[in-house]
Amino acid sequence: MTDNLNRTVSEVRHAFTKNEGNLGTTGSVAYLFNKRGEIIFNDTSLEDEVMLVALDAGALDIENDGESLLVITEWENFGHVKDALNAAGLVSDNAEVTMAPSTSAEIDNVDDALKVMKMIDMLEDIDDVQEVYSNVNFSADVMTQLEQ
Repeated sequence: MTDNLNRTVSEVRHAFTKNEGNLGTTGSVAYLFNKRGEIIFNDTSLEDEVMLVALDAGALDIENDGESLLVITEWENFGHVKDALNAAGLVSDNAEVTMAPSTSAEIDNVDDALKVMKMIDMLEDIDDVQEVYSNVNFSADVMTQLEQ
């Protein structure tokens, strides 16, 4: 959100060039992301109840990673599914419409990981930037090295 597009574009361009990246044209990487609704429950014991209500309300899928439940919806149906879950007494821990990556890029080099993290931080610090989406995954080895 901005009242001065030129200022915002120059700040975003600066973040990319400072971190050895390139700013593409509008929509040039949009095909790498899918707009969808995500509703997260941290209590996996609710799986059966959540599944019944969410699928009846039009959810696309429910994923259980052992630690949480992820209800995936089309972004247009997000409100309807969330309202149905709330009406059934199933209050989520997090719910949002997001841009989920359709493919991911694995980073297995600490230097590259630091550059990506620095660029994301710079983009998030820009006042007119509301959300930053990335398709980057850091390998377990890189995460271990970064935590040290």
